[in-house]
Formats: sequence, C-alpha cells, structure tokens
Amino acid sequence: MILEKINKPNDIKKLSPIEYNQLADEIRQFLIDKISVTGGHLASNLGVVELTMALHIVFNLPKDKLIWDVGHQSYTHKILTGRKNQFDELRKFGGMSGFPKRNESDYDAFDTGHSSTSISAGLGIAMARDVQHEDYSVVSVIGDGALTGGMAYEALNNASGIKGNFVIILNDNTMSISKNVGGVSNMLSEIRSSDSYYDLKENIGNVLYKLPKGDKVVKLIQKTKSNLKQVILHDSMFESMGIYYLGPVDGHDMDKLIKILTVAKRINGPVLVHVVTQKGRGYKPAERNPSKFHGIGPFDVATGMEINKSDRPTYSQVFSNSICEIAKKDRSVCAITAAMPDGVGLAKFSKWFPDRFFDVGIAEAHAVTFAAGLSAGGLKPVFAVYSSFLQRAYDQILHDVCIQQLHVVFAIDRAGLVGSDGETHQGIFDISFLSSIPNMTIMAPKNDYELKSSLEFALEEFNGPIAIRYPRGEAVVRFREFNAPVEYGKAELMYEESDIAILALGSMVDTAFNVRERLKEQGYNVTLVNARFVKPIDSAMLDKISTTHKLIVTLEENVSSGGFGRAVCQYINDKELHNYVLDISLPDDYIEHGSVDILRRETGIDEDTIVKRITAVYNNIGDNNNEQ
Repeated sequence: MILEKINKPNDIKKLSPIEYNQLADEIRQFLIDKISVTGGHLASNLGVVELTMALHIVFNLPKDKLIWDVGHQSYTHKILTGRKNQFDELRKFGGMSGFPKRNESDYDAFDTGHSSTSISAGLGIAMARDVQHEDYSVVSVIGDGALTGGMAYEALNNASGIKGNFVIILNDNTMSISKNVGGVSNMLSEIRSSDSYYDLKENIGNVLYKLPKGDKVVKLIQKTKSNLKQVILHDSMFESMGIYYLGPVDGHDMDKLIKILTVAKRINGPVLVHVVTQKGRGYKPAERNPSKFHGIGPFDVATGMEINKSDRPTYSQVFSNSICEIAKKDRSVCAITAAMPDGVGLAKFSKWFPDRFFDVGIAEAHAVTFAAGLSAGGLKPVFAVYSSFLQRAYDQILHDVCIQQLHVVFAIDRAGLVGSDGETHQGIFDISFLSSIPNMTIMAPKNDYELKSSLEFALEEFNGPIAIRYPRGEAVVRFREFNAPVEYGKAELMYEESDIAILALGSMVDTAFNVRERLKEQGYNVTLVNARFVKPIDSAMLDKISTTHKLIVTLEENVSSGGFGRAVCQYINDKELHNYVLDISLPDDYIEHGSVDILRRETGIDEDTIVKRITAVYNNIGDNNNEQ
C-alpha cells in the first residue's frame, strides 16, 4: 500500500514517479470508503486527486500558499498534509472540517466555503508577499463553475498587476454542483477542444527552457505568437487580460501535470493553468451522477444508494411540488437558481416550464438583480437559494429589489442550522440581515402545508419583496389541524392559556410544541403561538398576550442580534408593557460543523435546555427587566 507511506506533510515528495498512479487509485478508494460512512463531498474530491498530488509535488508547502475555491474538494490535500487518520470524524462535531481551516493546519492557507473567492484571496496574499519582499509562490484553485461568479472577474481584472509568481489553476470539469451553463462554459469547451495548440506550445516550451537563455527566447516568442495562436485557437480571454495561459492539460495525467505546473511556477506574474478533470472519477455511480455525489450522506459503496434515507418529503421537495402547481395556473410565475436546480428543488420546474426557468450559474448577486428585472418586466420571479448563499447578494436585495418595492419572492432553503458543512453554510443570519431592509416581508412556515400556503400567498396575494425561509431536511408533517389562512403580518394562535406564552418561528414550532407538552406535565399554563411572520411582527397578538402572561418566550433558529426575539423585546419595551421576555435564539457567533441535534444542544435551543430555561426564569421573575 503506497498510501501507508503518506503519514505527514510532504511524504509524497519521497515517492518514486512509478508509484504516483497507484497512490491516486488508493486515495480514491480511501475517500470512497470513508465518505460512504460519514457522508461528505465525494464527486468533487475524486476529480482532483492527481491535481492535488501534483501541486504537493511541485510546490513547497506550506511556504508556498495553496488556496482552494469553495474548499469542498480539499480532502486529498488533507490526506497529504498528515490528516489521513482524522477522516473517521470528518464533518462531525469536534472532528475535522470538510473545508480548509487555518486553525486546523498551517497547510490551509485560507478558510473557504463559498464560491469564486480564491483568486481574490490569492491575489491579496501574493501582493502582501511582494510588499514585504518575500519569496514564495501563491496558487489559487478555482472551478470552471465558479468563473460565473462576478467576484472572480474582479480579481482577474486586477491580477495583471502582480509582479511575482501567482498561479491560478482552472479546474475545468464542466460542473459546478449541477452542469455548468452560459458563455464561460461554452468558451472553455472551445479551448478544451484545441489540444493541437496546447501540444505544440508545450513541446516548444519544454525544449526552449532547456537551452541557454531559454527563458528569454520563450518571452520573445510570447510577444509574437498571436498569429500562430489565431490559426489554431481563438484569442484566450485570460491572455487578453494580461494573464499568461497554459493548457488545457489532462488533469489525470501526472507526468503532464507536473511538467506544466513546474513551468507555471517559474513565471513571474499571473499565470492560469487550465486543467481538465472528470468529476467523480474512479467511482462509476459518481461518474454517472456527479450532482448526486456532490454532497451525499452515508451510502452503500456497491450500489451508490444512500443508507437510511427517509421516505418523508424534504422542505425542498415540498417547495418543488408547490411552485410547479402554482406555475401551472399562473404563467407569470418563473424560477431562478444559481447553479443549484437539484439542491433547491427546481429540477422538476426546469423540465415542466423550461421557458420560465433560469439557471444563472454561481452568480447570486446577478440572480437577484435579474429577478428584479423580470419583476419590472411583468413576471413573478422566485429566486430559490440557500440561506448562506443569499448573503452574497445583500446590496442587490436592498438596492435593486426593495427600494423599488418589486415583487420578487425569495425561497430561502437551508435556513437555520444545516449541520456538517459548518460555519460557512449555517443559515443563521438571514432574519437579521433581511429584517434590516425596509419594504422586506419575511415568513417562516411551521410545516409542509404552511410552506405551500405561504408560497401561494407570496405569489398570488402579495405584491412586493417577500422572503420565505425554511430549514434543511425532512418537512414537519404534523399540525394539519392548525391551518388558519395566511394573512399579512398575522400570527397563528395554536393554544391559548395564560402565564407563559411561547412565540415560535418556523422550524422551532415543532420544538415549541414538545416544550409546551413537557411544561404542561409540570403544571404550567402555556400559550403557543406560531409567529409565521418575522417582519412585520404581529403587534395585535403581542398586545393580546401581554395582558394575560407574565413571561413571553421567543424561539428562533437565527442569531440573537437582529433576530425575531430582539424585535419582540423592542416592541414590548417601546410600548412599556410589563412582561418579561426570554429570547431563546442562537448565540452571536459562527457555529462549527456537526449534526443538527448536537449543534442545537451545544447552542441551547434543544428541548431540554429550553424547558430548564423557561422554568428557571418563570419561577424567579422578580422584576420587569427583559432578558436581552
């Protein structure tokens, strides 16, 4: 076993070239075996095994800096930097992260989790190196799907000014999470087909670099090569921006990868190495369906089928069915995704209504302003997006949608704790940043039925910016007896008693119901309110319960700062009502990876902790000061 020789950083440099291919095979099998148990990002990691090995062979890490865009493809990097034995705890609470983390290893040069960031980060590190007159290489790896993100072009536009070595690896696998779309994908497809140009350039370059003063000859040829290149390949966008272009090269050919990276390392200035890889390589189920294996739970290696997958519908599936039903009746309804039709539940919509479906690629800011344009043009756009990715479009929500009060519906998936992907993916800030925007309405349904009715309300009865947030995973299917029609800004009173009133939001209604049952067993009188609306809050409901309840408890799966609980506290204070408010929410912090159940317990929003906090506060109320 060659992999047994890889136990600490740079062990790969001790291997013979004849061992490289076997090591790649063993790493793939290792990843398949480990991820089948823990779950994780499989397809993307299988695609970059040889590329990662070549980077570790050619570059001197950690002196040289390696930045991974998104970072979910860094598993092989972690194996090669001494973390092989930590994979049994991958993405578990207290275990190894599924993304690069600077506090985890000196070999992780920059924390990543969102797309299109690596060139900007790498350029910043390279500039810092030059300002301080240091000497090392900086390598930024970015996927072709991430090049649809505008931030990548902002960085490329500035990269030509760098004087020292700055290597951009374009990992071109024709995929982001789902299949890539748009002009960038088409351009790269043309370049990929031009092997004759690359073979000629590689052979000439390799010969010349071996000659005396070969570097100068290469630079001279670079200045006069445009005529030759036009015969074989259309002018490269990258070289037009002042970035030296090498490639395309087979991303699974170790010999070619090492040669081209060695050349790239010698170039002073920005150089882009175009590497063509296959997502899911080496595991047939992942090769056939790379989108499914982008991020997957535990699965059976022999069949590729997920283990213990529930038959209950997820919130994404409920959304999918609901929007399709509405769109059948209303031809003005259209849907937008940022490269995630499967993840957000729009795959069915894309098949049923292809003329009203828009995949803009990894470009959330563009998606929002595009939606604003669709609305201004008379359509009813729904932008379905993960909560953590909507953060990338805050200015566009405020400036292009809300100032104009355009009718755009934000279907915010993965709101709240998402679990194993950790800090960069937890959807725990959307209430806070959306609540700060005038003209924005925010809803949080309690179950599957209410998600459907909320979407119907947003599209057919409302006219303006509106967001509907719902969590990851299985939809709550109980509470069908509580189905009061959705009215703007109105909460739903589920149980009315006295003394303690629980106002729960979205995913926390299910928790609140169980908390109420346990409090009732202890003899407490408890009112339960499904808040339904974050903004505006139901002031009439608050006025009503304030007269008969000593303690008002708010429950939400969002950070406390700027959250629903703080809005309730402010209302009670402003009205000078004499109630004690207990705000139960997530801490103002970044929450690490781990199962949602563990994270709820660690952050104090699990049933046991909530019951203890409510009883302790209620039994000790001695003044009217709100707990903030």
